[in-house]
Amino acid sequence: MGFRNRFHRLLATLALTLSALTATQHSAAAGLMAPADSNLPPLQIREQHVTVDVEDGYAITEVEQVFHNPNDQDLEAYYRFPVPEKGTVAEFTVWIDGKPVIGEVLEKEQARQVYEQEKAAGRDVGLTEKDNFKAFDVKVNPVRAGQDTRVRLVYMQPASVDTGIGRYVYPLEEGGVDEQKLNFWTANESVEEHFTFTLNLRSGYPVDALRLPKHPQAQITQQGPQQWQVTLDNRRSAIAGSTNGEIAEITHSSEDKKSESANVAPPTNNGQPARAFTLNQDIVVYWRHQQDLPGSVDLVAYKEPGEDRGTFMLSITPGDDLPAITTGSDWVFVLDISGSMSAKLATLGDGVSQALGKLRGGDRFRIVLFDDRAEELTSGFVDATPNNIRQYTQKVMHLQSRGGTNLFGGLSLALNPLDADRPTGIVLVTDGVANVGKTQQKDFIDLLESHDVRLFTFVMGNSANRPMLTAMTDASNGFAISVSNSDDIAGQILNATTKLTHQAMNDVEIDIDGIRTADLQPQRIGSIYHGRQIVLLGHYWGDGPADVTLHSEVAGQEKTYKTRFDFPAQGGDNPELERLWAYATIQDMQQEINYFGEEKDLQQGITDLGIEYGLVTNYTSMVVLRDEVFEQYGIDRRNAKRREIEKLAKAQRQASAPTSNHVDNSQPMYNSNRPSYSGGSGGGGGAFGIGALLPFLILLIGGGLRRRR
Repeated sequence: MGFRNRFHRLLATLALTLSALTATQHSAAAGLMAPADSNLPPLQIREQHVTVDVEDGYAITEVEQVFHNPNDQDLEAYYRFPVPEKGTVAEFTVWIDGKPVIGEVLEKEQARQVYEQEKAAGRDVGLTEKDNFKAFDVKVNPVRAGQDTRVRLVYMQPASVDTGIGRYVYPLEEGGVDEQKLNFWTANESVEEHFTFTLNLRSGYPVDALRLPKHPQAQITQQGPQQWQVTLDNRRSAIAGSTNGEIAEITHSSEDKKSESANVAPPTNNGQPARAFTLNQDIVVYWRHQQDLPGSVDLVAYKEPGEDRGTFMLSITPGDDLPAITTGSDWVFVLDISGSMSAKLATLGDGVSQALGKLRGGDRFRIVLFDDRAEELTSGFVDATPNNIRQYTQKVMHLQSRGGTNLFGGLSLALNPLDADRPTGIVLVTDGVANVGKTQQKDFIDLLESHDVRLFTFVMGNSANRPMLTAMTDASNGFAISVSNSDDIAGQILNATTKLTHQAMNDVEIDIDGIRTADLQPQRIGSIYHGRQIVLLGHYWGDGPADVTLHSEVAGQEKTYKTRFDFPAQGGDNPELERLWAYATIQDMQQEINYFGEEKDLQQGITDLGIEYGLVTNYTSMVVLRDEVFEQYGIDRRNAKRREIEKLAKAQRQASAPTSNHVDNSQPMYNSNRPSYSGGSGGGGGAFGIGALLPFLILLIGGGLRRRR
């Protein structure tokens, strides 16, 4: 029997239930501005207004903030914002003399030199840099004494749908893995006067419910079958909204009610909520598509007037035709008890207990711990009986955090020894920031390859090493799901379970004939699991009909899906596709650098793309100057021009009702409906479940096929 068939026969049902992380005094907020001189009182955040537009497979987020300098002197200030998942900064604007000035992208060192020169000259200047995978760091100078400073950050990111559920996260939690910055950024995390969050959802397919797990006070308004709006406003009473444009009170669970106090201060004497809003909790929005939608192919394209080359986003939502599988397995729980996990250990025992409780008769488990070193809590595999589960849950609940993070040591111990005759799942609970022993991405990938594993990653926290964890996932043909403290536990677990109880499409390849295409991202698709979409970005030339064929292997058998549709000749209202393609290409280049080491050609390629498309990367930064100073430095205002095009296109899209980008109607690629979750109600309904998910990664082992590099 081949390795691939053995893998799919041994693929086990995974149902992990990990408890919510409660807010602690160690949590840190993001998106704050503070004086460079830490001896001075922090700046006050007077206003923060967030506007999110989700449509056509991507999201545009605008964050506008007003800060007040209470000091009697001008000063330099820092502004920090977590890097959103697959998010790229498209604009950083500083109001200078009451006028918004959009930044331009330069090579990183050049941008720093310009900033320091203008700072020394006493002129207004701003700088946005990327702190690797963690955050965007911005400097603004000078922030005038006793005055307000207004800034705006705009970023873009893909917005795919998984098993009929869409998800958007506005990141606010710093993450807690860098103690020095953690202590600094807790200086001020409250919006004193006015906070608003508005998400406008425009979908090509009907949406029957929205949900904010940790913000039940949100107002949810349905503006049509394909158009919804979510609003949070600390000047209003805490109200949860319902459907059909009417505001209605809905019933919250006890956990929802507890979470309501996390962001809105207690009511004042007159019964109205206090005005301060605390920026210490991610805002997570889910939306659920209508059931019984068909499997589909959607095409969004943009071609600049007069150009032959266009940019496209092809989204394939498979039908529900992957067969289910059921077998038992062994499980190894690998628990990070290092210092950076201290705030999370309190709920670790409950999470392990619930995860173990989902194992079936005949399953076994081990528990491995790691900090500076790795050790085993169990003595080899033990049967998953109620008594054993209770015994080891108690031991886990008494664990104490300590030391560094020897992630490599923990994984190595978990992988040895394994029973070759039994399928084994490894559950790793960590923030993914290795700082002891081997820490390089290549070491982890080599370790996984030497054991023929497939890695399924749940990336938790805004400071987790997402690039390394997702690279490990990609190399092993697994998948990645990001999670937040504000996520739904039941929904995320259900999402994971459906991936591992069904066969997957392996070695997926897509051929496009009839139209010339190139520069496709991702370059390698790998495996597609139950409910997941395939999103392909690339360039095309010409127009007209194209034959699109999806090749895959399911349970050792070759399977092919075909369709035919037209690529447009010109136009399109989605110029943002150009930035999304460029950033996907940059991420691919950066992954090569992370794996193979610094290489000048790749660095130059990232720099060139960053400058051409106005993107902040590890090698490019965005600088804000007065208009006349841009001219003095000979800096072309290409990003300002690009933003004007994008703003105009966005306004044109929003002037009409949402439309579908479904292109395979006449020749459907799939004959079955797409996967979805059944049950539940509309509005802020409870179909998504409640709670939040602990940081964890899942590796599934058991005669897996060697990955093709």
